[in-house]
Amino acid sequence: MTEKQWLRADEPLARDIATTWGPQARTLHRRTLLGGAAAGAALTVLPYGARQATAAQGAAKFPFPQAPNQQGEFAVLITGDAGTGGEEQLAVTEAARRVCRDEGISLAVGLGDNIYENGPESAHDSEFREKFETPNTGIDVPWLMVLGNHDCSGLIPGSGGDPSRGDREVSYAATSPRWYMPSRYYNVALPSFDDPAGGDPVVEFFALDTNPVASTVAQTSRHYRWDGPYMRDQRAWLDSALAASRARWKVVLGHHPYLNNGKHGSAGSYDGFVIGHYTSGIHLKELYEEVVCGRADLILSGHDHTLQILEPTTRTAGTRQIVCGAAAKSGDGRAHFDHPAAWQNFSDVGFMVLKVSERAMTVDTYTVDVPTRTAHLAHALTTTGRPASRDTAPD
Repeated sequence: MTEKQWLRADEPLARDIATTWGPQARTLHRRTLLGGAAAGAALTVLPYGARQATAAQGAAKFPFPQAPNQQGEFAVLITGDAGTGGEEQLAVTEAARRVCRDEGISLAVGLGDNIYENGPESAHDSEFREKFETPNTGIDVPWLMVLGNHDCSGLIPGSGGDPSRGDREVSYAATSPRWYMPSRYYNVALPSFDDPAGGDPVVEFFALDTNPVASTVAQTSRHYRWDGPYMRDQRAWLDSALAASRARWKVVLGHHPYLNNGKHGSAGSYDGFVIGHYTSGIHLKELYEEVVCGRADLILSGHDHTLQILEPTTRTAGTRQIVCGAAAKSGDGRAHFDHPAAWQNFSDVGFMVLKVSERAMTVDTYTVDVPTRTAHLAHALTTTGRPASRDTAPD
């Protein structure tokens, strides 16, 4: 189905779509899934742009939340850089399981570097079981997965120089009840508390593939070049999706951060590089500044193995950057930059929980003691305000 066919669907076609996807699907744009839609249909989201991998329908999926938990919130587990299969990851997931039970978690996020060190060798690689399914047993919710540089590496671990390897993670979604990655970039909205079938969403997540504009080596495929068709399509989609979103809260998920006080640094100067189209992340900086800042409430990123709640600033136009990349590895113990922070930790492994209601968003940050596999609530931040949006949602 083309975009025009989707948007101009006649009533019989619209009824068919609603029967398959649920009544809220009448209001969806292509590549969008409202959380209340049938999870089995989730993997049939149509591709956007040429050569865009999409997952086929397959395994029965854990369902998306259709209503808030007993506290009147959608509670979302946030992890990043988790896929080692090592002791630290197992400690974090065991601690997170207990918090998920207590907090009524109904959704989870994996912010990239899902399969260390070079990503999967196929859509059936045993590393999916060893580094994702087995550690996360008991956290039986949909996981919104994002591609990291280690997921898209060729000969050089972590280079991000072979984005096509990420297609294997998209394909894997067809066989996993947890892993949700209908395509390399996508958006998911959780429904209104008062009107799950048709009201404005409470929160919408926009998952990005940042690798083609933040790899440590130049892209060899013209399709995945920083200015190639893939990134042009992704940028156009993100710009349109953010402008069209009616969600109370908008959250962008991207493995590489915009701002960061950890050793990798911020977009535009990653790892001390300030020239070239790739290693510095200069074009990702442009994407964040020109499309995301002032329109999204949060940017959630991994990449740096730290836990950071940075403050919104004039530079971010009110958007808050959060770094949560310590689900299996920890940082070097010190801050390398001085972006204003509400709280930050460079020494411990851990995770976060995002709690969203119509009135507020709260981010709880947990550090984990590895020997005892115990989580400690280290910081909680609640916000009720919104950045000054550059868009006005259409009527």
